[in-house]
Amino acid sequence: MKILRHISARIRSVGFALSGIWVMLKTQQNAWIHSCAAVAVIALGCLLNISLESWRWLVTAIIIVWVAEAFNTAFEFLADAVSPEFHPLIKQAKDVAAGAVLIAAVGAVIIGLLALGPPLLHSILE
Repeated sequence: MKILRHISARIRSVGFALSGIWVMLKTQQNAWIHSCAAVAVIALGCLLNISLESWRWLVTAIIIVWVAEAFNTAFEFLADAVSPEFHPLIKQAKDVAAGAVLIAAVGAVIIGLLALGPPLLHSILE
């Protein structure tokens, strides 16, 4: 019975995590932009038949952007709960968290160009 309670608790935990992802998608416009970008990158990678190593880099970049966006969203919710009124330090903290997402996104674009650029150029020139 103890193992069943453990499995049940893990299933509930996954449900909470999926609920959090849904909240992020419902409330954050940038999450939809990240979704569209990820789908476009995956589709282009499939069309170009890129290498396994390129896929590793692309998947890593996509995951890093999503993790950064999730942490940023959680941080914004928490900051708003702690200080619903404007506070300059909360603004700075939110700006730093948003900056982390921007850093991840720019890095992902660079990785995308490195992974997809040469095969795309090669297919165009053929």
